[in-house]
Amino acid sequence: MILTVTMNPAYDMTYRVEHFERGRAHRVRSVDQRLGGRGINVTRVLNQLGKYARATGFADHSFAAAAELEMPVDFVHALPWVRRTVVISESDDGTATALWEPGPRISEPHAIDQLRVRVAGMLSDMNGMVIAGSLPGGVGPGFPAELARTALAAGVPTICDFDGAALELAAKVPGIVLTPNTEELERLTGLPATTIPEILTAVEPLITDGVAAVIVTRGGAGMVAVTPTRAWSAALPQPLAGNPTGAGDAAVAAIIAALATGPATDWPDMLADAVATSAAAVVIPVAGEIDRVLRERLLPTVRVRELEFVTLRH
Repeated sequence: MILTVTMNPAYDMTYRVEHFERGRAHRVRSVDQRLGGRGINVTRVLNQLGKYARATGFADHSFAAAAELEMPVDFVHALPWVRRTVVISESDDGTATALWEPGPRISEPHAIDQLRVRVAGMLSDMNGMVIAGSLPGGVGPGFPAELARTALAAGVPTICDFDGAALELAAKVPGIVLTPNTEELERLTGLPATTIPEILTAVEPLITDGVAAVIVTRGGAGMVAVTPTRAWSAALPQPLAGNPTGAGDAAVAAIIAALATGPATDWPDMLADAVATSAAAVVIPVAGEIDRVLRERLLPTVRVRELEFVTLRH
């Protein structure tokens, strides 16, 4: 069983238009609304991969009730309302433009304590945990790192997938797995991370300080995974066009599914699966869904290459 923690969920709105152009009115061809947030998307993909996942975090009563119809959930009802995210998906070339609302401030004064107790109580049944997405007002940036420490102390592999100050503090948790994209890695380290050598240079201090692994997502260029002793790159021969929203969440789902099976993780196989799963999300116009047939077809085509990497950690 895998636990996902989403503290600032959202209603994901997807507007499909032929071509989006600033400063003019558009006729929307279709609209999708679904429950979202990074952890919610991870939960959905895990369930599609045949893994049992439970979602927790903060929500309002309406969002929690709607989520319960889709997946196992155990939310703390602490938000006065749930934000929206809007993606404008263009059918002519697959371009996606996203607008993210910041979200509300938690309204329940004991919400953080409630979530802390709830997560701790579920860890004995969990084989993996993902903490993902932004934080609502009133939640300090150190809280995700605190939950990660609790999970790791219980022997539960944990991925942190977010940005900013919360990521900086999570990177100080020994044994944590981080899954930043290149922009998030650059903000975290203050170093460029465009090329593979730059990524390895940026990641090295994180690994030396105790991070168990860093898997850097690079969009159509694939991924780079770095552990204390080895590193790999993985990519498709050709990137797929489509909506990248949710592709990173699909990759996180594949990674935690592998880590949850035990310490003898085959990293090249896991990385190949993460790339194929991520690509299988790109062709779906909404986040949190993958094309499972396409995933199986892409998996043997992923090119995994071991990289030369040296760390002073050992």
